[in-house]
Amino acid sequence: MSLKDRVNADIKEAMLAKDKARLQALRSIKSLILLAETEKGGTEGISQDTEMKLLTKAAKQRRESAELYAKQGRTDLEEIELTELHVIEEYLPKQLDEGDLRIRLLEIIQRVGATGPSDLGKVMGVASRELAGQADGRAISTAVGDLLNNTDF
Repeated sequence: MSLKDRVNADIKEAMLAKDKARLQALRSIKSLILLAETEKGGTEGISQDTEMKLLTKAAKQRRESAELYAKQGRTDLEEIELTELHVIEEYLPKQLDEGDLRIRLLEIIQRVGATGPSDLGKVMGVASRELAGQADGRAISTAVGDLLNNTDF
């Protein structure tokens, strides 16, 4: 079942359950999908890779907005963003914990033959592609930097 079909089915369930917060989050996901489908040169559907990129970007935006609202003391808006983030995360693959992320990054570092901090770009290119949707870009970047600065890998 495509992401669009899953979201449509979940929208119907949220409407029947009268879950306004979930419904709002699902409608925002559906909106992202429809915008991606109707972009210039868009086809009838979008690829799974594009779906993951849309969801990852939406999750990152919600996370950053929630952090900003928390700093400003706007807990009401922070809660809305966090609720939407939790709904979006239901459609993303399971996120890697820090230990698993480091293991995967060590494998990538060895595979590309990275020897130090100067190879950061080479490692990040591969890691960003392979770990898309499984880890936040900032977490990947931080972990790669730490691993490459530690020459004992």
